[in-house]
Amino acid sequence: MGELNIVVPIKQVPDVSELRLDPVTHALIREGVPSVLNPYDRYAMEAAIRLKEQFGGRITAITMGPMQAKKALQECMALGADEAVILSDRAFAAADTWATAYTLSVYIKTIPYDFVFTGLKAIDGETGQVGPELAEFLGIPHITYVRKIEVDQSSRSVRVERQLENGYDVWEAPYPILMSIAREYGEPRLPTLQGYIEAKRKQVKVVTAADLQKMGGDPKYFGLKGSPTFIPKVHPPPARPPGTVWEGDPKEAVRRLVEALSEKGLV
Repeated sequence: MGELNIVVPIKQVPDVSELRLDPVTHALIREGVPSVLNPYDRYAMEAAIRLKEQFGGRITAITMGPMQAKKALQECMALGADEAVILSDRAFAAADTWATAYTLSVYIKTIPYDFVFTGLKAIDGETGQVGPELAEFLGIPHITYVRKIEVDQSSRSVRVERQLENGYDVWEAPYPILMSIAREYGEPRLPTLQGYIEAKRKQVKVVTAADLQKMGGDPKYFGLKGSPTFIPKVHPPPARPPGTVWEGDPKEAVRRLVEALSEKGLV
Protein backbone atom coordinates (compact mmCIF):
# COMPACT_ATOMS: atom_id res chain seq x y z
CA MET A 1 0.00 0.00 0.00
CA GLY A 2 1.47 3.31 -1.09
CA GLU A 3 1.34 6.72 0.46
CA LEU A 4 -1.25 9.24 -0.73
CA ASN A 5 -0.71 12.51 -2.53
CA ILE A 6 -3.28 15.09 -1.49
CA VAL A 7 -3.83 18.56 -2.96
CA VAL A 8 -5.74 21.22 -1.01
CA PRO A 9 -6.70 24.34 -2.97
CA ILE A 10 -7.28 27.13 -0.47
CA LYS A 11 -8.21 30.79 -0.63
CA GLN A 12 -7.20 33.80 1.39
CA VAL A 13 -10.32 35.89 1.82
CA PRO A 14 -10.61 39.55 2.86
CA ASP A 15 -11.71 40.47 6.33
CA VAL A 16 -15.44 41.10 5.88
CA SER A 17 -15.19 44.36 7.82
CA GLU A 18 -12.73 45.71 5.22
CA LEU A 19 -14.50 44.69 2.00
CA ARG A 20 -14.24 47.14 -0.92
CA LEU A 21 -15.25 46.85 -4.57
CA ASP A 22 -13.46 48.07 -7.67
CA PRO A 23 -15.77 50.75 -9.20
CA VAL A 24 -14.94 49.61 -12.74
CA THR A 25 -14.70 45.80 -12.63
CA HIS A 26 -16.97 45.41 -9.56
CA ALA A 27 -14.50 42.77 -8.32
CA LEU A 28 -13.33 42.65 -4.72
CA ILE A 29 -10.22 44.72 -4.02
CA ARG A 30 -7.84 42.40 -2.20
CA GLU A 31 -4.51 44.19 -2.21
CA GLY A 32 -3.85 45.99 1.05
CA VAL A 33 -6.96 44.51 2.70
CA PRO A 34 -6.46 42.38 5.86
CA SER A 35 -7.11 38.76 4.93
CA VAL A 36 -7.56 35.37 6.58
CA LEU A 37 -7.58 31.74 5.53
CA ASN A 38 -11.07 30.92 4.27
CA PRO A 39 -12.81 29.18 7.22
CA TYR A 40 -14.33 26.44 5.05
CA ASP A 41 -10.87 25.50 3.75
CA ARG A 42 -9.84 24.52 7.27
CA TYR A 43 -12.10 21.48 6.98
CA ALA A 44 -10.39 20.49 3.74
CA MET A 45 -7.01 20.75 5.46
CA GLU A 46 -8.29 18.67 8.36
CA ALA A 47 -9.45 15.91 6.00
CA ALA A 48 -6.06 15.92 4.27
CA ILE A 49 -4.16 15.74 7.56
CA ARG A 50 -6.26 12.84 8.83
CA LEU A 51 -5.64 10.82 5.67
CA LYS A 52 -1.93 11.58 5.87
CA GLU A 53 -1.88 10.42 9.50
CA GLN A 54 -3.67 7.20 8.52
CA PHE A 55 -1.84 6.29 5.32
CA GLY A 56 1.19 8.55 5.10
CA GLY A 57 1.78 10.77 2.13
CA ARG A 58 2.26 14.33 1.06
CA ILE A 59 -0.03 17.37 1.23
CA THR A 60 0.30 20.23 -1.25
CA ALA A 61 -1.59 23.43 -0.44
CA ILE A 62 -2.18 25.67 -3.43
CA THR A 63 -3.81 29.05 -3.98
CA MET A 64 -4.21 31.70 -6.64
CA GLY A 65 -3.95 35.33 -5.60
CA PRO A 66 -1.68 38.25 -4.71
CA MET A 67 1.56 37.57 -2.89
CA GLN A 68 -0.04 38.45 0.45
CA ALA A 69 -1.84 35.10 0.18
CA LYS A 70 1.44 33.47 1.20
CA LYS A 71 0.31 34.05 4.77
CA ALA A 72 -2.60 31.64 4.36
CA LEU A 73 -0.29 29.06 2.79
CA GLN A 74 2.14 29.38 5.68
CA GLU A 75 -0.73 28.62 8.04
CA CYS A 76 -1.50 25.51 6.00
CA MET A 77 2.13 24.42 6.33
CA ALA A 78 1.93 25.07 10.07
CA LEU A 79 -1.05 22.72 10.14
CA GLY A 80 0.78 19.98 8.26
CA ALA A 81 1.05 20.72 4.54
CA ASP A 82 4.40 19.58 3.12
CA GLU A 83 4.47 21.98 0.20
CA ALA A 84 2.79 25.28 -0.68
CA VAL A 85 2.30 26.83 -4.11
CA ILE A 86 0.96 30.27 -5.01
CA LEU A 87 -0.16 31.14 -8.52
CA SER A 88 0.42 34.88 -8.54
CA ASP A 89 0.40 37.20 -11.54
CA ARG A 90 -1.54 40.30 -12.57
CA ALA A 91 -2.79 38.20 -15.50
CA PHE A 92 -4.82 36.15 -12.99
CA ALA A 93 -6.58 39.18 -11.44
CA ALA A 94 -10.39 39.45 -11.29
CA ALA A 95 -10.91 35.83 -12.38
CA ASP A 96 -14.36 34.36 -11.96
CA THR A 97 -14.84 30.80 -10.68
CA TRP A 98 -14.40 29.26 -14.16
CA ALA A 99 -11.09 31.05 -14.82
CA THR A 100 -9.91 30.30 -11.29
CA ALA A 101 -10.64 26.59 -11.62
CA TYR A 102 -8.97 26.48 -15.03
CA THR A 103 -5.82 28.21 -13.77
CA LEU A 104 -5.53 25.92 -10.75
CA SER A 105 -6.06 22.85 -12.93
CA VAL A 106 -3.16 23.71 -15.22
CA TYR A 107 -0.69 23.45 -12.34
CA ILE A 108 -2.35 20.52 -10.54
CA LYS A 109 -2.16 18.42 -13.72
CA THR A 110 1.64 18.63 -13.51
CA ILE A 111 1.91 17.01 -10.06
CA PRO A 112 0.88 13.57 -8.73
CA TYR A 113 -2.35 13.48 -6.74
CA ASP A 114 -4.82 10.94 -5.43
CA PHE A 115 -7.20 13.34 -3.72
CA VAL A 116 -8.12 16.99 -4.10
CA PHE A 117 -9.91 18.39 -1.04
CA THR A 118 -11.65 21.77 -1.14
CA GLY A 119 -13.82 23.75 1.21
CA LEU A 120 -17.52 23.95 0.39
CA LYS A 121 -17.26 27.62 -0.61
CA ALA A 122 -15.44 30.86 0.10
CA ILE A 123 -17.02 33.40 2.44
CA ASP A 124 -16.38 36.27 0.01
CA GLY A 125 -18.00 34.80 -3.11
CA GLU A 126 -20.37 32.20 -1.59
CA THR A 127 -20.65 30.30 -4.92
CA GLY A 128 -19.36 26.81 -4.11
CA GLN A 129 -18.45 26.45 -7.80
CA VAL A 130 -14.65 26.26 -7.90
CA GLY A 131 -14.45 22.70 -6.53
CA PRO A 132 -16.82 21.05 -9.04
CA GLU A 133 -15.42 23.14 -11.91
CA LEU A 134 -11.88 22.16 -10.96
CA ALA A 135 -12.88 18.48 -11.01
CA GLU A 136 -14.26 18.92 -14.52
CA PHE A 137 -11.04 20.54 -15.75
CA LEU A 138 -9.04 17.72 -14.17
CA GLY A 139 -11.35 15.10 -15.65
CA ILE A 140 -12.01 13.35 -12.33
CA PRO A 141 -15.18 12.58 -10.34
CA HIS A 142 -16.23 14.81 -7.48
CA ILE A 143 -18.45 14.54 -4.41
CA THR A 144 -19.65 17.51 -2.38
CA TYR A 145 -20.64 17.90 1.29
CA VAL A 146 -18.45 14.99 2.40
CA ARG A 147 -18.58 14.27 6.12
CA LYS A 148 -16.76 10.91 6.36
CA ILE A 149 -14.16 9.19 4.18
CA GLU A 150 -13.06 5.55 4.03
CA VAL A 151 -10.21 4.71 1.64
CA ASP A 152 -9.68 1.27 0.08
CA GLN A 153 -6.19 1.35 -1.38
CA SER A 154 -6.44 -2.16 -2.84
CA SER A 155 -9.22 -1.05 -5.21
CA ARG A 156 -8.18 2.62 -5.30
CA SER A 157 -11.67 3.66 -4.26
CA VAL A 158 -13.44 5.59 -1.52
CA ARG A 159 -16.65 5.13 0.40
CA VAL A 160 -17.97 8.42 1.76
CA GLU A 161 -20.91 9.79 3.66
CA ARG A 162 -22.40 12.88 2.05
CA GLN A 163 -24.25 15.30 4.32
CA LEU A 164 -27.91 16.02 3.54
CA GLU A 165 -30.39 18.35 5.24
CA ASN A 166 -32.00 15.50 7.19
CA GLY A 167 -29.31 12.83 7.28
CA TYR A 168 -26.72 11.50 4.85
CA ASP A 169 -26.29 9.20 1.88
CA VAL A 170 -23.39 6.90 0.99
CA TRP A 171 -21.33 7.20 -2.19
CA GLU A 172 -18.60 5.02 -3.62
CA ALA A 173 -16.17 6.19 -6.30
CA PRO A 174 -12.68 5.53 -7.65
CA TYR A 175 -9.83 7.91 -7.04
CA PRO A 176 -8.23 10.26 -8.09
CA ILE A 177 -11.24 12.25 -6.96
CA LEU A 178 -12.12 15.74 -5.74
CA MET A 179 -14.20 16.13 -2.60
CA SER A 180 -15.51 19.26 -0.92
CA ILE A 181 -15.55 18.76 2.84
CA ALA A 182 -18.56 19.62 4.99
CA ARG A 183 -18.39 21.14 8.46
CA GLU A 184 -19.81 17.87 9.79
CA TYR A 185 -16.48 16.19 8.98
CA GLY A 186 -15.19 17.36 12.34
CA GLU A 187 -13.64 20.31 14.11
CA PRO A 188 -10.43 21.40 12.34
CA ARG A 189 -7.31 21.56 14.45
CA LEU A 190 -5.36 24.75 15.13
CA PRO A 191 -1.71 25.22 14.17
CA THR A 192 0.82 24.79 16.96
CA LEU A 193 3.82 26.95 17.80
CA GLN A 194 6.09 24.14 16.64
CA GLY A 195 4.10 23.98 13.41
CA TYR A 196 4.67 27.68 12.77
CA ILE A 197 8.38 27.29 13.47
CA GLU A 198 8.64 24.45 10.96
CA ALA A 199 6.56 26.38 8.41
CA LYS A 200 9.04 29.27 8.58
CA ARG A 201 11.74 26.91 7.31
CA LYS A 202 9.72 26.00 4.22
CA GLN A 203 9.55 27.98 1.00
CA VAL A 204 6.34 28.88 -0.85
CA LYS A 205 6.70 28.11 -4.55
CA VAL A 206 5.65 31.02 -6.78
CA VAL A 207 4.17 30.25 -10.21
CA THR A 208 3.50 32.98 -12.78
CA ALA A 209 1.35 33.14 -15.89
CA ALA A 210 4.48 32.56 -18.00
CA ASP A 211 5.22 29.41 -15.98
CA LEU A 212 1.69 28.10 -16.55
CA GLN A 213 1.99 28.74 -20.29
CA LYS A 214 5.05 26.46 -20.33
CA MET A 215 2.89 23.85 -18.59
CA GLY A 216 0.29 24.05 -21.35
CA GLY A 217 -1.97 26.78 -19.98
CA ASP A 218 -3.77 29.05 -22.42
CA PRO A 219 -3.44 32.71 -21.32
CA LYS A 220 -6.74 33.69 -22.92
CA TYR A 221 -8.44 31.74 -20.12
CA PHE A 222 -6.62 33.55 -17.31
CA GLY A 223 -8.03 36.33 -15.16
CA LEU A 224 -10.71 38.82 -16.13
CA LYS A 225 -10.34 38.34 -19.90
CA GLY A 226 -10.79 34.59 -19.47
CA SER A 227 -13.90 34.93 -17.30
CA PRO A 228 -17.23 34.28 -19.06
CA THR A 229 -19.21 35.82 -16.20
CA PHE A 230 -19.10 39.41 -15.03
CA ILE A 231 -20.85 41.75 -12.59
CA PRO A 232 -22.61 44.57 -14.47
CA LYS A 233 -23.77 46.39 -11.36
CA VAL A 234 -23.48 46.23 -7.61
CA HIS A 235 -25.93 47.86 -5.21
CA PRO A 236 -26.98 47.35 -1.61
CA PRO A 237 -30.27 45.59 -0.89
CA PRO A 238 -33.26 47.87 -0.26
CA ALA A 239 -33.74 48.96 3.30
CA ARG A 240 -36.24 46.91 5.25
CA PRO A 241 -39.34 48.78 6.39
CA PRO A 242 -39.55 49.45 10.12
CA GLY A 243 -41.31 46.85 12.19
CA THR A 244 -44.39 47.31 14.36
CA VAL A 245 -44.30 46.94 18.12
CA TRP A 246 -47.44 46.45 20.18
CA GLU A 247 -47.11 47.14 23.88
CA GLY A 248 -49.46 46.51 26.74
CA ASP A 249 -51.60 43.47 27.46
CA PRO A 250 -50.08 40.31 25.84
CA LYS A 251 -53.48 38.95 24.78
CA GLU A 252 -54.37 42.22 23.09
CA ALA A 253 -50.98 42.33 21.39
CA VAL A 254 -51.49 38.80 20.05
CA ARG A 255 -54.97 39.69 18.81
CA ARG A 256 -53.64 42.71 16.93
CA LEU A 257 -50.77 40.63 15.49
CA VAL A 258 -53.15 37.99 14.16
CA GLU A 259 -55.40 40.71 12.75
CA ALA A 260 -52.44 42.34 10.97
CA LEU A 261 -51.28 39.01 9.52
CA SER A 262 -54.83 38.22 8.36
CA GLU A 263 -55.00 41.51 6.49
CA LYS A 264 -51.85 40.51 4.58
CA GLY A 265 -53.23 37.03 3.87
CA LEU A 266 -50.54 35.33 5.94
CA VAL A 267 -52.85 33.43 8.26
